[in-house]
Amino acid sequence: MEFRPRRINRYQLFLNRIPILGDVLRRPLGILGFLIVFIFLMMVFFAPWIAPYGYEQQDIPNRLQEPSSEYWLGTDHLGRDLWSRIVYGARIALGVAIPSVSIALLGGVALGLLAGYTGGIVDDVTLVFLDSLQAFPAVILALTILALLGPSLINVVLVIGLAWTPGYARIVRAQVLATKQNQYIEVERSLGATQGRILLSHILPNIIAPLLILAAMDLPVVITFEAGLSFLGLGVRPPRPSWGVILADGFNFIRNSPWPITWSGLTLIITTLGFTLFGETLRDVLDPSLSGTRGL
Repeated sequence: MEFRPRRINRYQLFLNRIPILGDVLRRPLGILGFLIVFIFLMMVFFAPWIAPYGYEQQDIPNRLQEPSSEYWLGTDHLGRDLWSRIVYGARIALGVAIPSVSIALLGGVALGLLAGYTGGIVDDVTLVFLDSLQAFPAVILALTILALLGPSLINVVLVIGLAWTPGYARIVRAQVLATKQNQYIEVERSLGATQGRILLSHILPNIIAPLLILAAMDLPVVITFEAGLSFLGLGVRPPRPSWGVILADGFNFIRNSPWPITWSGLTLIITTLGFTLFGETLRDVLDPSLSGTRGL
């Protein structure tokens, strides 16, 4: 009987080595979301090699050109290559989204742990603070603060982080209130465990999964939010190629050329879709109890 070696499925082997990513890539929507996120990250890290021109490089005689072999997506009102500006704009999108969500996550974890575990007057004061922040819609809060501080990349990051903090804090507080009632927490206390050890070694590891899921799903929201602020002139300032800035420039010259507003709008839509699909698939993998709630 002839022995035939079993053929190795390299894709399946790769999925088995990274369990969580493997579970995501076994789902069609997860694959689509991952591919979009992967392309976005390639644009971020390899922008100088992907973009054929600098994002500030101008070609005035060829301003507002349609897509061609020289300028793949056309040019804007200053003759700048739209493809190059969109590629470099991915860096700004991620450069705002990651720090903003990180600030909100860290601030929310700190406030939520403090309020949920301590209770009493500390919990009451923290809830009043969170309610005060959430009383203002995120857009109004951002417009107010940026009008006072002035538009800049750092200010946008701080404002978005502040606006998103209450959501994380409330989730952490609710998770802490439920977790600290478990019997193993009481056992740790009776064995003399310090408050810090209980928080960092027993409570935080049990509540971190939903927070990471929320953070992944907030990234596309923050990217869109930053683009909206830049479109209004309160975010990243020209000539830096934020997608919101490209959108605003295209809106001002839409009668002369539809390409700037078309490509920047499609980029925002596709990026938001990719991160949303990837985040929701990650949610279904990490928390199966929420599986199937996408359409609710």
